Amino acid sequence: MGNSSWRISRSRGRAHLPLAVVAVLAVVLILFGKVQSSMFDRARTNLADWMSPALSATRTPMQVAGRWLASIGDFFWVYQENMRLKEENARLKQWHNSALVLDERLKRYQLLLHAVPDPTMSSVVARVIGRANHSSLQTMILDAGKSSGVKPGQAVIDQRGMIGRIYLTGERTSWVILLTDLNSRIPVSIEPNNDQAIMAGDNSPMPVIETLAHGVQLKADAQVVTSGDGDILPAGIPIGVIVPDRGTYRIALFADQTTAQDVEIVDFKLKPEQPPLVTQQELPVTAAGLPPVVPPPQGTGVAPQPVMALPPPVFKPLVQQPGAPVKPGALPADNLDTDVPNAGNQ
Repeated sequence: MGNSSWRISRSRGRAHLPLAVVAVLAVVLILFGKVQSSMFDRARTNLADWMSPALSATRTPMQVAGRWLASIGDFFWVYQENMRLKEENARLKQWHNSALVLDERLKRYQLLLHAVPDPTMSSVVARVIGRANHSSLQTMILDAGKSSGVKPGQAVIDQRGMIGRIYLTGERTSWVILLTDLNSRIPVSIEPNNDQAIMAGDNSPMPVIETLAHGVQLKADAQVVTSGDGDILPAGIPIGVIVPDRGTYRIALFADQTTAQDVEIVDFKLKPEQPPLVTQQELPVTAAGLPPVVPPPQGTGVAPQPVMALPPPVFKPLVQQPGAPVKPGALPADNLDTDVPNAGNQ
């Protein structure tokens, strides 16, 4: 029993000896590293340089394996995205066919009703070459001007919706006042009830609805398009959707003026209608049965002679003989104020 206890104590003493040696060596290394830090740094860099070929050789297979594993995930994502796009394309084809049918039906209705066709529109594609976003003016500069047929007042749109209007044109450039500008005011129509309103910019990302008819209740996400009032902007250009904002209504624009690059300038302003030429048959004197005024020969300097009006016809009054019965429609002689002598005195 005594021998066994002695062996246990001796084994415990042998176990404590290596731990003490390791602790002493650690302290010595720490102190030595503090004093000779540059030597350890050189050793670390040399070790890294020695192992760099092995690290490069093992990194390439790891990168290939990582890309391969990532491609597996991308493969499933691309498959799901492809299926979603196919479903969306099928729905768009259905809407496209419905739109074509409704368009043909609308044309037939307009033909039956003898409706006035919409004016033809032309457009010019321009590129954005500059932007100015100041506190009092938000504009955009395009590389198309008077030489391309651009005029003030024309609408500027992109593939998503309306951006603004042309307000200043040069020979090869034009300036666009954006819908968010403080000076922008355009008439709009709010679908589906065709509520008329005025959209005004206030230098914020979302213009505000102004001059709305009394009693009109707007709904969120209602689509806003141009109304075409004033025959300056074409009707039906998409602008945005209604967003309620603390008792007011704002419009979240479809188009993003900060990312627009290629835009389209729509020429919708109607040309002034010229009056038809007046012919001789339509002159007042001709309509009255009088001969028209003959213009003098060129270079004579003689003024045209006015056409003299014919005197009115003279109607002689009917004189009733004394004692004769009065004929129907005849007037008595005593009621006529004329200078014709009475027949009874002849």
